Amino acid sequence: TPDQFFRSYLLGFMYWFGIALGSMAILMIHHIAGGAWGAVIRRLLESSIGTIPLLAVLFVPIALGVHHLYEWSHADVVAHDAVLQAKAPYLNVPFFLARAVFYFVVWVLVASLLRRWSLEQDRDGDPKVTLRMELMSRGGLVIYGLTVTFAVVDWVMSLQPHWFSTVYGLLLMAGQGLAAFAFSIPVAVMLSRREAVARYFGAAQFHDLGNMMLAFTMIWAYLAFSQLIIIWSGNLPEETSWYLLRSEGGWKIVGYGLLVLGFAGPFAILLSRRLKRTGTKLAIVALWVLLMRFVDLYWLVAPSFHPANALPHWLDFTAVVGIGGVWMWYFVGRLAQNPVLAIKDPSLPEVEA
Repeated sequence: TPDQFFRSYLLGFMYWFGIALGSMAILMIHHIAGGAWGAVIRRLLESSIGTIPLLAVLFVPIALGVHHLYEWSHADVVAHDAVLQAKAPYLNVPFFLARAVFYFVVWVLVASLLRRWSLEQDRDGDPKVTLRMELMSRGGLVIYGLTVTFAVVDWVMSLQPHWFSTVYGLLLMAGQGLAAFAFSIPVAVMLSRREAVARYFGAAQFHDLGNMMLAFTMIWAYLAFSQLIIIWSGNLPEETSWYLLRSEGGWKIVGYGLLVLGFAGPFAILLSRRLKRTGTKLAIVALWVLLMRFVDLYWLVAPSFHPANALPHWLDFTAVVGIGGVWMWYFVGRLAQNPVLAIKDPSLPEVEA
């Protein structure tokens, strides 16, 4: 079933892609704002963005499966659709692939510079290197926002090429940031058991990370609600079709499940100060948030292919696990190459205090 393979593969790819690119955004926010919360997970974030070259290779099956995924890639379909004809200068296979190459070149360049300067900072703690990473991050966040917006429009929103939303890029970026925190927290809890670095992972640091995950949960929910309420109040056929597809049958249940289990539950739990100061309990909540990130992506992607059937295909699970296994192997390799902590990070002394 090649059609189902490429559909499931896209879902799995976007899941791990979101963690890596979300880590890039969080890392740059730390370089700009500072804070002990970022210092303790900085190497985790750098290892995550170090997987972007791997993601570029893992994108190849999507490039090969364009005709199995996107209806705008079929000339016979475009020939009988006035809307697709109007969008053809942008939505065409050569330009689609060229944009993907451009995105990955930009992301690899930004990630490489941040990782290289980070190791340079470790050697001598030169304030000029710290300033260089801050300046890079200021422009890098703008670059991240633009490239990720275009990427998710290309790879996910164009699955339904008649539909559009100006909030879509921000919504996916908020989900990426949430996924990055939800991934980093359990790994940080595991690393905190090492005697050599345990003193840096205190209750205050986990409390801050829990607050950040709570903040991104609220941002994601706010943007999702904003998109819904704007489209609902506008009530335009070319906009409402996306929600109508996801408000029928089993997809309606998935949507309400995301509202309760993806937002309300984590939001209520993460209000607890005591829980956020306990690494193990916070890690359990983070793992649940990671599961909900997969459900959210499934709700975004799968209805475009299976409007009447909300039950996942077995390939949906094997794709995310298979791609995740390769991604985790590469991530651990990058993490093992350098010290667990960025020892010359100016924010690190705050952790010791």
